[in-house]
Amino acid sequence: MPSIESLLNAFVTLFVIADPIGNAPIFLALTTGLTTSVRRSIAITGSVVSFSVLSLFALTGTLILDTIGITIDAFRIAGGILLFVTAFEMIYGQRQERRQETTNQIDANSVANLAVFPLAIPLIAGPGTMSATILLSSQFTSDPNTAHWAGTFILIAIIAILMIITATFLIAAEALDKYISNTGKLVLTRLLGVLLAALSVQYIADGVLAFVRN
Repeated sequence: MPSIESLLNAFVTLFVIADPIGNAPIFLALTTGLTTSVRRSIAITGSVVSFSVLSLFALTGTLILDTIGITIDAFRIAGGILLFVTAFEMIYGQRQERRQETTNQIDANSVANLAVFPLAIPLIAGPGTMSATILLSSQFTSDPNTAHWAGTFILIAIIAILMIITATFLIAAEALDKYISNTGKLVLTRLLGVLLAALSVQYIADGVLAFVRN
């Protein structure tokens, strides 16, 4: 079995990259105008989807991406571009207006779409988290003191704990939303839209630099 230090390092690494605390306010901005029950559903669904994606990478490593000829750097660039589109909508109010118009008629597909993108991918289970999961999987399964299957199981358990914490942060953030005025929500949405745009540019820049180095 991996040492306690290795387990803590793995958890801290995934926690910092997935950043549930930093994603909580972005989650609020993305779901402006939606009801409490819908927001809670999106938070839980997004965490479950993230767990599924990261567990898949823990089990297979880069096999999936390699099979279809996609590098993690290309994935990072694509995720950054898609994230920038979302940020653009937040900054100019298009996402909020569309959400407010459809709040009363939102269906299961709409909830699932928002939970999968951009919440689960790329905010929680983004290229960085996937890369870290692949590296940790290699580390755990190559540990001479741990059986291959045991190392994979331990990593998946760590991911599960992280996703439970993530869902908790998102739901708690939703509760705080009741105390924010409409003006505050508008300011928060646009401010976080700018930060999200910067994050998307960073994803793209990291991917491009990696391509140049290789």
